[in-house]
Amino acid sequence: MAPMQADRATLSTLPARRADRRLAITVAIASAVIFLAAAPFAKRPLAQVPAFLPLYQSALVVNDLITALLLYGQFRIMRSRALLALASGYLFCALMAVFHLLSFPGLFAPAGLIGAGPQTTAWLYFFWHGGFPVFVVAYALLKNRMDAGEGPIGLPILRGTGVALAAALGLLLVTTLGHGFLPEIMQGDQDAGTKASVAAATWMLILAALFALWTRRPHSVLDLWVMVVMCAWTFDVALSSVLNHGRYDLGWYSGRIYGLLAASFVLVVLLLENGALYAKLAAAHERERSERRLVQEKSIELTALNRELEAFSYSVSHDLRAPLRVVDGYANLIEEDHGSQLDANARRLLKVLRASAQQMTQMIEDLLAFSRLGRKRPTTQSVPLVDLVNQVISEQRMTHADRSVEFIVGDLGAADADPALLRQALTNLVGNAVKYTRGRYPARVEIGTRPADSPDGATVYYVKDNGAGFDMRNSHRLFGVFQRFHSPQEFEGTGVGLAIVERIVVRHGGRIWAESRPNEGAIFYFTLEPDRPGEVKVQSAAA
Repeated sequence: MAPMQADRATLSTLPARRADRRLAITVAIASAVIFLAAAPFAKRPLAQVPAFLPLYQSALVVNDLITALLLYGQFRIMRSRALLALASGYLFCALMAVFHLLSFPGLFAPAGLIGAGPQTTAWLYFFWHGGFPVFVVAYALLKNRMDAGEGPIGLPILRGTGVALAAALGLLLVTTLGHGFLPEIMQGDQDAGTKASVAAATWMLILAALFALWTRRPHSVLDLWVMVVMCAWTFDVALSSVLNHGRYDLGWYSGRIYGLLAASFVLVVLLLENGALYAKLAAAHERERSERRLVQEKSIELTALNRELEAFSYSVSHDLRAPLRVVDGYANLIEEDHGSQLDANARRLLKVLRASAQQMTQMIEDLLAFSRLGRKRPTTQSVPLVDLVNQVISEQRMTHADRSVEFIVGDLGAADADPALLRQALTNLVGNAVKYTRGRYPARVEIGTRPADSPDGATVYYVKDNGAGFDMRNSHRLFGVFQRFHSPQEFEGTGVGLAIVERIVVRHGGRIWAESRPNEGAIFYFTLEPDRPGEVKVQSAAA
């Protein structure tokens, strides 16, 4: 890995501090204590819960996919081959979890799907838990090597995902087509005697990964948590495959819980790091606004941090869509090709899986649109606002043809703005107004201007509705990404639209704020040019 640089420090390069080591050791010890408490009761049989495995495994797949994409995003920034290996390892885990779920006997079909045999599921589990440590060893061996250079970044990522996919598909073929050549490790739902030997081999691979990580110093924060993951996997294999008696006993359930925790450790710290980047960016913007000084050092820091954050968000949004299409596509194929073989509960679980994948895809599309706004410069020209608003209203009438909405358009004049960006902002504001007036008779949306606060003040535009409204005590969250004041069951959406509107308005030099009361509608004000000398400013609800 390239030498650590202050302006490119991430979780994979930051040296572990004493507090980081203390936290990681505490988590590892707590896992060990829970393991020791559960081990004597591992053989105790428990009730079979058919919905447990699909729900657990779906959470596992989502966790591993997001972790892989976050690590691929960091690879795009740091160009570290070690990060590429670890990201591919998490992608491999997600694929193996999908195959393991589809092959599980009695879940989607009596003998499992994808040509599974009686031993397929168990062997997939051990290949899965023995394969990921190989990727971890590669990460440990590569983490002090040179980076991938300054060439095109897409090809290494394509190779990494190809290796993960080839490994997962190869092991799937071994456990299905080559099923007859594999030793018997399961007898129905009970363990066979040879299973302990296979588990011991898996343990050796996990210990090899731990040894490789421990000996490759200095340790980064990411190294510590990958070691904690390997410890959790040791307990997972012990409870699920050695100390227990078979499926659906206490050890089997406890091992799955360890597996889910292990899949969450690195994801949590990566998300915390991303949140820290946003916090630093917000703090930098606040310093710029309050100090009103163009200090060279701070400008360079802010530009670098903004570029890195936008690149990180864009790569995560862009790269996460493909695996979600795969999950949705496979679920659709299973529903079409094997729907008649599934019971009602299995078909319902497939619908839940597809709906969740589609909802997450929409969130990613919105996040990608939000990220693109950070790189697009407005191209301003004189825009007749009445014509633009009428186009937006026509689209809303077609989209909501089953509703009667009264639109009132005032004298808006013309504005110097980017037509495409302004149209996007108005579409979000008017669309929100229409959405949140659902259930109102009559539903009314008004678009107009109000008198400027002073003779030299910027024109203030507004979009007003008589809809659900919101509590102004929550207005500080109004323009945040993924911030919602109503449940998805009440009003659909992802919570990105207003964040996009604010970014468009700010990039034009304007500002946006809102006034509302619950069940009394809302009114959003915005300007499209900077405040001028002598203007009396109105406090922004978004501030």
